[in-house]
Amino acid sequence: MMDSRVLLAALLLVFGLASVLAQSSPDDVCEKKNATNCEECLKNVSCLWCIKTKSCVTYPAKTILPPHALCPLNDARWGLCMMNFQTLIITLAVLGGVIIIALLVCMFCCCKCESFGSTRFENKMQRRGDKAKTKQEQRTAEMKQRHQEIRQKYGLNGPNPYSRFA
Repeated sequence: MMDSRVLLAALLLVFGLASVLAQSSPDDVCEKKNATNCEECLKNVSCLWCIKTKSCVTYPAKTILPPHALCPLNDARWGLCMMNFQTLIITLAVLGGVIIIALLVCMFCCCKCESFGSTRFENKMQRRGDKAKTKQEQRTAEMKQRHQEIRQKYGLNGPNPYSRFA
C-alpha cells in the first residue's frame, strides 16, 4: 500500500513537471508571483514555493537543493504543490536504490545462469567423451580376443619363432 502511494506520487511529480514545462514561458519571473498561490507559482518550472513564508522564489539551480535559509525542505514545493521537497528526495532515492539493486540482482542471476549452463555443457561433453573412450576400449579388447582365438586355431599361440633373431 505504501509503495503504491510512493509510486503514485513519483508519477504525479513526473507528469506535473511535464505539464509545468509545457506551460512555462521564459518571460515569467517568480518573484512577481509572491501574492499568488502555490499552483500559480509552480506553473513556471524555475520557481519554488515556500509554504512557511508563502512566497514564490526562483529555484537556486546552482546549489541543487534549496538552502535552509531560503526555505526548509519540509516547506519547499517544486513541481507539485502536494509534495514537499524532502519527500521528493526520499522517493527518488528509494526508487534509484531499488533500480540499482534490481540491476545488480539481474546481473548476478545472468552470470550465475551462464556459468551453470557452461558447467552443465562441460559435464555433458565429459560424459560423451567417457562413453566414447569406453566403447573404444571394448572394441580393442574384442579385437585382441579375436586375434587370440585365431592364433589358437592355427597353433601360433606359443613363443614367436622369429623372436630370437631380434
